[in-house]
Parts: sequence; C-alpha cells; structure tokens
Amino acid sequence: MREISVISLSEIAIKQTRGKLTFGEQDVAQGIADLQLRVLPYSSEHAAGLFDLPLHHADPSDRQIIAQALAEQIAVITADSAFKLYKGLTVIW
Repeated sequence: MREISVISLSEIAIKQTRGKLTFGEQDVAQGIADLQLRVLPYSSEHAAGLFDLPLHHADPSDRQIIAQALAEQIAVITADSAFKLYKGLTVIW
C-alpha cells in the first residue's frame, strides 16, 4: 500500500495557509482517495528516531519525515537532494 505521512499533510496545510499552494483541504482529501493512500500517523517511535538522526537538515518537518521513513523502512519521494545524505533512507526522484 502507498502511504503519505501525516507530517506531509501538515506541511501542505501550512503552505496553503501561507499562500504557497492554491489547493485546499478538499483537494488534498480527494487526492488521497484517488491515489488510494494510507495516511501514516506519527508515533513516539518515529520521534525517538530524531535523537540519532544526523543534522543534514535543519527543517523539523523534513527531519520528522526522514525519521518516520527510516523507522517504517519505507521510501521517501522528494527532489530535495539532502535526503540522500541519510544512511539507510531510500529516496525516489
């Protein structure tokens, strides 16, 4: 099953509120349904991964997504090349 992090949804909402994205909550919900994505919750296990994560990124949301992906052993889709600096993280793009 394909997944999207709840952290990514938070980032989308924040960017929409700041005017950086033009689509809204209903569009996101429709996209999740259309793509048949499962929303992956963020847990204390994911947060614990932040303690050992090297500081290749200063963005807290990116760090949360990386820690979550490492804990779940799932890939991250991103154009951000800094994600590739994290050992054990599979990056697509």
